[in-house]
Amino acid sequence: MSAGRIGAARTNVLGDVRRMPGPCAQWDGKDADFIREILDLIGDKWSVLIIGTLADGPMRYSDLAAAIPGISQRMLTLTLKHLQRSGLVSRTAYAEVPPRVEYSLTDLGISLLSTVLDLATWSADRHDEIRDHQRAFDTEKASKT
Repeated sequence: MSAGRIGAARTNVLGDVRRMPGPCAQWDGKDADFIREILDLIGDKWSVLIIGTLADGPMRYSDLAAAIPGISQRMLTLTLKHLQRSGLVSRTAYAEVPPRVEYSLTDLGISLLSTVLDLATWSADRHDEIRDHQRAFDTEKASKT
């Protein structure tokens, strides 16, 4: 196929996607972009772990860091800011000496909690099965190269 025909065939890709069946068919471009943005945020591994960790109530930054293995200070800070920006987490600073800051789920964050916990539970429950599939895929791919 020539470059001209490929370009002509791709002129209305987004429009063609919207005509396809499935969940994306019901949203316009603006909604689809927003949905992708939010799914990127809440589907991020650190967001899932932070939201799940805050399920038991407000926590200080250092307690969150200690409760989430492997998260760097930078990623914890960035993820908390993104979750705050979207209204899922609130930050409360107390005028004390020494200063104290706590993070907690907002009502919006709480409304997402069961979904996040279900996703984490699904992952844990299927850990062995998923690892088996990954190993089989990797073995098959390595044998073909």
